[in-house]
Amino acid sequence: MKLYKLNTHTRGCNKSYDADLVMNLKDHPNANVGDVVEIYAPDEENGTHLLLQITEFNGSCGRDVISIESGIAIAFKMRSYSNVVMRIVNPADVALDSIEITFKDQYMGRSEMWRLKTYLTDTCVYVNKKIDYNDMQIRCQVYEMWSQGERVASGVITEDTKIVFRSSTSMVYLFLQMSSEMWDFDIHGDLYFEKAVNGFLTELFQKWRKLSCNHEVTIVLFSRTFYAAKSLDEFPEHMRDCLQQDYKGRFYEDFYRVAIQNERCDDWCTVLGQLRKLFTSYQATVLRYHERENMEIPPATNSSATQGNFLEVLNISLNTFEKHYLDRTFDRTGQLSVVITPGVGVFSVDRELTNITKQRIIDNGVGSDLVCVGEQPLHAVPLLKFHNKDTTLTSADDYSLPHWINLSFYSTNKKIAYSSFIPRIKLPLFGSQLTLHDGVGEGEGEENERHFLSCNQSEYKHNSLFDYDAYDEQIFQPLPAQSTCSLQRVVRAKKTSVPSLETYAYRNNDWENLTPTQIPAMRRKMSDPDIHHGTSAMLAALQPDTTNLSESLASEKNSRRAIVSIAPIVRPGRALINPFDPSQVTIKLTSNRRRWTHIFPKGPTGVLIQQHHYQAVPAKPNQPGQQRPLQQIQSICQSGSNNNNDQEDYGCDSGEQYDRVSSHTLISKSASSQSFVMGDEKIDFFKRRQNSLMNPLPANVPNLTATQAKSYLWGATGEQEWTPAITTVKHLRPIVEGEHHHLGGLEALRAVDSPPDAEAGSGRGKIIIGVDWKSLTIPACLPITTDYFPDKRSLNNDYVISDYTLLPDDVNHDYAQSRAVYRKPLSTEEVCKEIVSQRLAQGFQLIVVDEKPPTAGGCSSASAVLPVKPPCETNKEYLLSIGRIFHKISLSGSVITVTGYRPRHPYPPINVDYRYRFHAPQHETYEISGVNFTTEKLENFNWNHMDLYICTRGDVDYPLMESLKYWRYRMYLLPRENIVSKIASCQRCDIFPDVTADNTREQVEDFVRLIEAVSKLKRQYARKARDSPIAHITKRRHSTSIISRPQPNQGLTNSPFRERVGSNRLPEKRPSINVRPKLENGRIPRIFPATDAAAAPGIAARDDQDDGFPVDIKFSPNATLPEIFEAMKHPVNGVGFFSQTQSLPSCTFVSYDALMWLKTRLNNGRHPLDLLEAMRKERMICHASGDWKKPVVPGFVFYYVVQQDKNAKGDYAPPLDDYSAFVNEWLEIEFQGCSFLWHDEPVTTPVPNFLRDSPAPQSWTETSSNKRVYRQSHLEIDVNQKSDRMEWGHVKHHTVLQPRFAFEIVVEWVTSSGPIVADLIGGWMRKANQFNFLVSVPADPMAEPFTKKSDPLRGPIFIPLCTTFLPNGATLFDEFPEESRADRMLFLQEAILGKFGFLPCVLEKKYSVGKDLPKEYQYVHCTGNMFALIRCATNNYQVESPILKEANVTRCVYGHTNNTNVPKKVGFLWAWNHMIPNKKWKAQTINNSADGELFQLKMLKDFREFCSNSDQRLSTFWTQSQELKRRAQKFENNNNNTEEVKLK
Repeated sequence: MKLYKLNTHTRGCNKSYDADLVMNLKDHPNANVGDVVEIYAPDEENGTHLLLQITEFNGSCGRDVISIESGIAIAFKMRSYSNVVMRIVNPADVALDSIEITFKDQYMGRSEMWRLKTYLTDTCVYVNKKIDYNDMQIRCQVYEMWSQGERVASGVITEDTKIVFRSSTSMVYLFLQMSSEMWDFDIHGDLYFEKAVNGFLTELFQKWRKLSCNHEVTIVLFSRTFYAAKSLDEFPEHMRDCLQQDYKGRFYEDFYRVAIQNERCDDWCTVLGQLRKLFTSYQATVLRYHERENMEIPPATNSSATQGNFLEVLNISLNTFEKHYLDRTFDRTGQLSVVITPGVGVFSVDRELTNITKQRIIDNGVGSDLVCVGEQPLHAVPLLKFHNKDTTLTSADDYSLPHWINLSFYSTNKKIAYSSFIPRIKLPLFGSQLTLHDGVGEGEGEENERHFLSCNQSEYKHNSLFDYDAYDEQIFQPLPAQSTCSLQRVVRAKKTSVPSLETYAYRNNDWENLTPTQIPAMRRKMSDPDIHHGTSAMLAALQPDTTNLSESLASEKNSRRAIVSIAPIVRPGRALINPFDPSQVTIKLTSNRRRWTHIFPKGPTGVLIQQHHYQAVPAKPNQPGQQRPLQQIQSICQSGSNNNNDQEDYGCDSGEQYDRVSSHTLISKSASSQSFVMGDEKIDFFKRRQNSLMNPLPANVPNLTATQAKSYLWGATGEQEWTPAITTVKHLRPIVEGEHHHLGGLEALRAVDSPPDAEAGSGRGKIIIGVDWKSLTIPACLPITTDYFPDKRSLNNDYVISDYTLLPDDVNHDYAQSRAVYRKPLSTEEVCKEIVSQRLAQGFQLIVVDEKPPTAGGCSSASAVLPVKPPCETNKEYLLSIGRIFHKISLSGSVITVTGYRPRHPYPPINVDYRYRFHAPQHETYEISGVNFTTEKLENFNWNHMDLYICTRGDVDYPLMESLKYWRYRMYLLPRENIVSKIASCQRCDIFPDVTADNTREQVEDFVRLIEAVSKLKRQYARKARDSPIAHITKRRHSTSIISRPQPNQGLTNSPFRERVGSNRLPEKRPSINVRPKLENGRIPRIFPATDAAAAPGIAARDDQDDGFPVDIKFSPNATLPEIFEAMKHPVNGVGFFSQTQSLPSCTFVSYDALMWLKTRLNNGRHPLDLLEAMRKERMICHASGDWKKPVVPGFVFYYVVQQDKNAKGDYAPPLDDYSAFVNEWLEIEFQGCSFLWHDEPVTTPVPNFLRDSPAPQSWTETSSNKRVYRQSHLEIDVNQKSDRMEWGHVKHHTVLQPRFAFEIVVEWVTSSGPIVADLIGGWMRKANQFNFLVSVPADPMAEPFTKKSDPLRGPIFIPLCTTFLPNGATLFDEFPEESRADRMLFLQEAILGKFGFLPCVLEKKYSVGKDLPKEYQYVHCTGNMFALIRCATNNYQVESPILKEANVTRCVYGHTNNTNVPKKVGFLWAWNHMIPNKKWKAQTINNSADGELFQLKMLKDFREFCSNSDQRLSTFWTQSQELKRRAQKFENNNNNTEEVKLK
């Protein structure tokens, strides 16, 4: 064993020491780059072994010396200059099963995760290794790794490794359920509220701080209030808007109090104080909210946790999370909603709402955690008890154990000296008021306990009300002859939900323990798709002799007899769930159940585990001779991680003790093993069962082999069996800490009280559910892989199959012909990868397929995500799924085939109409809001359109549609105001002056610079002094003559300059482009590094002179057009043209530059715009698209010099002659309202608009009826060429720039990576930041209630405007005609907003058929921090809740239309911009105010005071405005008089 001396080095100090591991090639003649080596100290054979990958060899390293990076050496406790063993290992032996990677403060989409996974495959990682993926600009860190059931410190990522991405900057919603238990005391004498806030939240925030998480948090307190009333008439009018009625006819209202909204804090302790403050008044406020003087209202009570609005809360957060693509931010990834309840995890819920919630949570891939601060009960939790609308005695309660909620139990670490007993149940209040009738008592809190009692047959004393024996007799009696049916018929009838009867008849192997409660009531709905509606439970109940069961099913005759006897039950029902022993219920395996499983590591025995479920007591070894129930012997042939139960490993020697938490073996192995202690017939049954099951289950189920028996109903992994011995104890070591975790520390826990049967008989240990801190601090993103694919039979019976083929090469050939601008098309392989990426981005998961059949020896056979690295021939197949939709994408040669499988019988869409009251920060009351919860029909997504969009590289024929859910980032360009800082020193905030011209000039110049940057244009400021050789290269590079030579960097769009290909010469050049040897990864070697972005000094910043153009001449007053034109064309002193760029003709300039150039050179009264228009008419200049009809428009609009030398050294480029193609390439923006910049205009005295005889229109949209508000252009996103994928998007922008208006720019994309888009926009923000700045704004700034897509927990603040301040009660504007008064009121409101620094935003008009919608205008503050909206208050119009076609479920007792959100009064709606990270927000505190008041809150407070006319501020403003008008009239009269005098 050769020893090496170990040195350490620091990365970056020395060029030759830049890798983790440096060694000398001479020492290792057989080693290659890429090999993995193991390094460890010779004396510690079992100590830490470090794995590193050889990335380079280095001669400077001495012989027999290796050097590792010092940080790694410290982490792995390796001393410098010590001797170590190093040997090359086989990567397969050190492969990782799963790895967790954390990242922070960045947005990583799902397609980026997939690319990162591909990038990391076949690399070696160690704990805390920092990973920089430069192509995608992604930075992340290794957090934890698992291999062969244990945590390891280093390993190799292979194709099969599951990568879990965890984000420490997520959007986190914390919901505190303020149910009546919050005011109860726990066993330690604390209020449950204290336990939740001082205990759980305090600990959570400490953990966030320790891991330096930076989540964006919203904290909401919520509760449900019941009113004791028999009918609606008992409620006064003002209460009825929001009332809802439940299934028992009780009236209730739901309240939400938003305490913190979208905040990020370094220290959250201050928030805890705020929550305590809210707690003291919460109950009184909510219960007495409607009290008015002299008015009776029905008595109100706070509901218990069980009866609370738990599902509604989850849906409310989903309504926000669903719209993650609308308000995309680039500094966070991931979404988590956490409900903290004082209950025990039992909720009484509505079935429809449960189905909606489940489907939405699973489809959206949102983490949902439930943290109970109550004690853990003795039955399986979380438990949803469905509302039982059937009140007959015989109806059994139906339960569901949701696998889509991650459950944690929080218990404080307090010790009580005299007892270690933890009560697991709350005793019911015994008293005369409670009667045990029909299972529905009046006392809601106790209702559940009675139900649980009634479920657990073994412990239940027979209730005299109900004779169970008689019930059994009735259930099992033979049926009358006419209802006979054959097995065939049943199977056929059931095809919709069960692939086949045989498949499932054996899933329930708990034949013996069946209890009558599991036989369902006749009227039970079949609604939970996960629990199969099979007949196995009934069959089992009928056939106690298990040995015969398989035989009887094998023979048609017997099975016919068996089914006949229970025919009425088979049809409507399914096995009910017994919460005290959920493992009896079998469930159907679905893709939903496997959606999250790949985030769980495998435990020591190969089954997925949840790390916060602890093993308290070691399992006892089997007693010889002990008979086991069948369910416990059964074991699973498993590869990968299926959704089957953790079975026990019965191949135990008496010395070994296996974890109850997880184990499995192969049937073939365990059946032959000696330690099975049971009768022969049972083993015999096993063998027989294996054979009979082989046939119905298909061969192609990826990971779920034929002998797999059942999936557990309980638990998120689907592989953990629930046992009644679960208890809540804190601070135990998790099951996977080390090899010998049964010994020592855990012995003491045996004292914990546990039911004796759990210890002695069953050999099960206790499972303790702790808190899943990992999920709450660094929530996992939805995994990109899953492992469920339906079998062949199921695919044929239950799915509709559709497919289409794509031929990207043909499509591109057609489009390249017609397209004005040549862009390198995507290769077929890139298209295929992008198609998969898009599906991942929309929530699909890649299905891991088993490549080879599992061998009898090993537990986990290799399974791989379909290879991303291309094999030699291009044949690939990807399987993807979301919900019950499966896609198969296969690439064969140049053909891509997309096959879609969607359910033949989709679930009907349900729409729940929900009303609630919410109180957001800075609001004064609980306002009414309404929202719709509905499941999305994923099968309706137009994938064909999306795939063609990708194939054609975003051609105009396939525009992005709203339904494609493309990502967008919306920004306003606002002028930078220095006055904001003055507000700090002023008492008042209405100090913003009117627009000043000198400022406008700079802002417009700044704007032109920004749009040049967005368009990636370069100027040719061809000054003699600057005419360096570099500028010459630049010119040559763009000349047409290069094109004929197929240079590798030519013809690709994502080179720093857009390459030019003259459209007239495309056809003959295409072959030369296609023949070009394919570059690796589609990357472009930069041949001219000198022409990088700002390398050429010729494109340096503008000159110090007035407009950046040298002023050399002034034109004489009678200069002719040709003279002026010649001067404009001058290469040095002319207007200044852009460097030649593809699709722009040579000698192109923008009209704004020409106007400013002319203004400095014309000294007489000639108007520059008229001169340019005259030139156009003389055909000297023309619009750059070559369209002669386009007049000259001032602004950033392209024109070119028509009269130029067509033969000039090949530099001439003609225009496109295609206006629409030109517009799709280039942003063109007209400038309005700033003509004074290029032409002196007479100054007029300003009269406020609301007092003018004919008010000016509010914005440019009203002056020009045909003008479009927005235009869209193609956008190349990857400007720095970092990405390894083709990236493009679109930019949507206002068509007009008007000073003192917000200018809107929206970036839209689907085929781009988050970090690359962030990089591009960051560049723009830096560019625009001298006199303007870009601020990101939400898609729906006002978030008004009852509007579609509005955020349910956000709403505008209404600020009324006092209109009665005139003396003698005179009305405003009474001197003007009636019909103009409403408009004048709006202009008055606009003037007030202007004084406070608000700028108007131009929006597209909302068109509503047949309705006269009132005028409304929106404004944004010049800091970008808040929005305001004013609306014409005269029309009393009604806003209707959007009416949806789906079945509407509503519990609102009061009508469907609603006009609560229409201000009847005159006023303003005010909203905050939540897209500005609030750390910036907080930085703007006003230092000299008493309490460090926030700038935003000071603005709001001062604005409210102004509008309410405090200190007569409003009336002062009114009189000043009137005074201005009088002065103006006086001035006008004087002018008129002087003119008359002159005339005389």
